[in-house]
Amino acid sequence: MKIFATGDTHGNFERFRPEYFPEGRELTKEDVVLQLGDFGGVWFGDERDDEALDWLEGLPFTVAFVSGNHENYDALARYPVETWHGGRVQPVRPHVLHLMRGQVFELAGLTFFTMGGAASHDIEDGVLSLDDPSFERKYLTLKRKERARFRIDHLSWWKEELPSAEEYAEARRNLDAHGWAVDYVLTHCAPTGIARQFSRHNAADHLTDFLQEVKDNAQYHYWLFGHYHDNKALDTKHILLWEQIVQIL
Repeated sequence: MKIFATGDTHGNFERFRPEYFPEGRELTKEDVVLQLGDFGGVWFGDERDDEALDWLEGLPFTVAFVSGNHENYDALARYPVETWHGGRVQPVRPHVLHLMRGQVFELAGLTFFTMGGAASHDIEDGVLSLDDPSFERKYLTLKRKERARFRIDHLSWWKEELPSAEEYAEARRNLDAHGWAVDYVLTHCAPTGIARQFSRHNAADHLTDFLQEVKDNAQYHYWLFGHYHDNKALDTKHILLWEQIVQIL
């Protein structure tokens, strides 16, 4: 089994084409490309997603993603849950898999802890509700505002971007079962101490604080994350990925 990793795709999967990822030609469905959130392939929640998802299914390898803050969580919730390599996944296609939160997967003899999600920081001007009687007025006002940054609930923003209490509890149970020792940690955002290195907008929240707890208490060899739109090795253990596809095994 060969394992690769890459960062945010936001529904654009050009990087997986053979001309950009020639290694992919030699892979099989047993090989996995791990995608670190803001996958964006399940965005509309209807047939408009089919072309891209079917194209991904046609690739020689398996694509497995953690969730980010830009995912359609209403649509994701409709997919069934199965067990894959010791952890819970949602197959959106047979070989396009959502790696659920708080899981530990065993791939090629290595363990991978997954904890997707992140708080959106492009919503300084608010989150609008379609049920608000003033929605149209507020929407038009923001559209006229230069560089307005806002989202619409259940259309371009979902509160499930951050884990639930149940997901945190499951993460702790699975970490306890492995003695808080794994080979890899896969997340979308970073622990608080790392997140604050990137921008003043990356304030601490419940998820980054939980990840900081993992960083402070778990044993791991590498931590791979996305979200901050850069390709950078912060040190020998913590790797930020965006467009690059790197082989990790």
